[in-house]
Amino acid sequence: MVCLGNICRSPLAEGILQQLANNKNLNWQVASAGTGNWHIGQAPDSRSVTAANKKGHDISQQRAQQFKPTMFAYYDLIFAMDKNNFADLLSIATSKTEKSKIKMFLEIGDVTDPYYDDKLFSVVTAQIETRCEQIIKEFS
Repeated sequence: MVCLGNICRSPLAEGILQQLANNKNLNWQVASAGTGNWHIGQAPDSRSVTAANKKGHDISQQRAQQFKPTMFAYYDLIFAMDKNNFADLLSIATSKTEKSKIKMFLEIGDVTDPYYDDKLFSVVTAQIETRCEQIIKEFS
């Protein structure tokens, strides 16, 4: 799960998808990262933590990391939260195989970055949770 800073959207997607996978006894390794390096080592935004908690998900122990090219070899799929991060990931990929792993998280459109609008965190969390449920059905 990849967004810009790895403190809002992608930690939500990581935590929700990992919990749903665990609940289904799927042996999935889910991680998140940012294309930017501003927040490396930081916990998720407190508003993401709160929104996740309200939906029964704990993301408080995650720490932000920057996407590294070596992640292409480790993960089967790389989900981008928006078109800009999708393009950034494509520019990092060095082979057709790596490029084929990159997908948009939503089938249509971007996951809105809630960073500048507190009201968006609950909306984005619900949107991510719905899509994670679809991903479980699609890939399990």
